[in-house]
Amino acid sequence: MTEVERITELNEIRFPKLGWTFNIDPTAFKIGNVEIQWYGIIITLGLLLALIYCFPKMKRFGLDADRTIDAVIGGVIGGIIGARVYYVIFNWDEYKGNFKEMLNTRNGGLAIYGGIIGAVLVGLLICKLRKIKILPMLDITVLGFLIGQGVGRWGNFINQEAFGTNTDSFFGMTGGRIQQTIINQTQIGGEMYSNGNVTMLWENPVHPCFLYESLWCLLGFVLLSTWSKRRKYDGQIFLMYLAWYGLERFVVEGMRTDSLMFGELRVSQVLSAVIFIASVIIQIVMFSKIRREPESYVLYANTRESRLLLEESRRRRMGVPIEDSRTELDSFIEDDADDDFDIDEDDDYDEVSEAVSAEDAEEKTVQNDKEND
Repeated sequence: MTEVERITELNEIRFPKLGWTFNIDPTAFKIGNVEIQWYGIIITLGLLLALIYCFPKMKRFGLDADRTIDAVIGGVIGGIIGARVYYVIFNWDEYKGNFKEMLNTRNGGLAIYGGIIGAVLVGLLICKLRKIKILPMLDITVLGFLIGQGVGRWGNFINQEAFGTNTDSFFGMTGGRIQQTIINQTQIGGEMYSNGNVTMLWENPVHPCFLYESLWCLLGFVLLSTWSKRRKYDGQIFLMYLAWYGLERFVVEGMRTDSLMFGELRVSQVLSAVIFIASVIIQIVMFSKIRREPESYVLYANTRESRLLLEESRRRRMGVPIEDSRTELDSFIEDDADDDFDIDEDDDYDEVSEAVSAEDAEEKTVQNDKEND
């Protein structure tokens, strides 16, 4: 196995076989006495990119972006709290009695499964209160998750954390902090020692687990966002995400040296296995049902309820009276009843909006002419 020299500069990161060397300080800059970490900046960037993608795509899933804002904001807050609570619970010996440190997330310490659980629970609660359809919301939300996870994992790269066991892989990495962590934690009483990773050697490169997960999530985003245009039922993208991410996390978690443990079990690996198996089973059952009764499953985006709500929202933004919107849109739908009317694509819905807008413009013109006369 490839051996590397001792790196005394903690901020130095190397990929020996690729010949790459980076020197990145985890602290991006300071505002007074407050240090702003790259970790937080990257997490925020991933979140912003997810929002930029998801909001314009809400219409594809039959959702009104204006009504989902509360659920998204609540989900973000719930995700951050859930990620930290999950991490603290499974590292309780490290945090008990130190409430201030429990709240300090600037240097890491966010568990992705806790984030997903927190975001989903809070987001769905708000969806229930705001009367937003849950399954379509889950479908678009997980696409945002994949973007956020794919980008956010690079915060682990800068912090030199969440790495794996020793490897002779082409992508093997090492660094000053990585070597120091291995030296400290493989000693008696260290986390790696307690978890059975005493064979870890600082002289050898390690698996860049952050890179594996980042690439897997970004690939998953491309595949699932493409498939979302062909989905057969609401909730399908959510189930596909659970299987996609569950499979990757089960494999990569087995390489990690910092897994959250429950006795001898890796918590995230067990949870990943359960999620993957459950998702696959449910998808098989759904595929069988849809094959037998395809007419029983209609996407929410293709329902009259969704179209009416979207049209009312459009009129509200334009300042147009909405009293007659249901009658007008119902008439439009009835006129096209013999056609395969589908607003799963943005352009299709725009045809509806343009048609109703044309009627509005014509009515205003007639009224203005009457007033002038």
